[in-house]
Amino acid sequence: MAVLCVDKPALETARILKEARSWLGTPYRHQASCKGQGCDCLGLLRGVWRALYGPEPQPVPAYQPDWVVADKAEPLVTAASRWLVSCDLAPLRPGMVVLFRWRDGLPARHVGILSSQDQMIHAFERVGVVESPLVPAWQRRISHAFRFPQIPDNPPED
Repeated sequence: MAVLCVDKPALETARILKEARSWLGTPYRHQASCKGQGCDCLGLLRGVWRALYGPEPQPVPAYQPDWVVADKAEPLVTAASRWLVSCDLAPLRPGMVVLFRWRDGLPARHVGILSSQDQMIHAFERVGVVESPLVPAWQRRISHAFRFPQIPDNPPED
């Protein structure tokens, strides 16, 4: 169930965005999650999770890079719902994790972290990890919004 998300403390949002921005320039590599070496959109989210919380909470199964997989399953939504806090789609807030559908009827297949109400950090094929405008073409494809759970006071061990 989605809830109206209250603003996270500024320090938590700053930590999320600092870590996400530390991935900028990482090349796109399908199913990878290695800062500076390669990642896809999910790999970026996984890397931010590891930096803030420690080990990933569940293994990631193999998945296809194709946006138009005609499967009714929603593995990205299911996993995000398990580990993140579901939010209403409005208002969009910095630090939120947003999922995208290429079109209605298809499963969500892309993820980004909002750096402002109109910017996001995401990994994009042939581009890599970038901070880019959340233009109307992206905005209308947002299907779900989440926020990270409370970040522990002690950073995880490397």
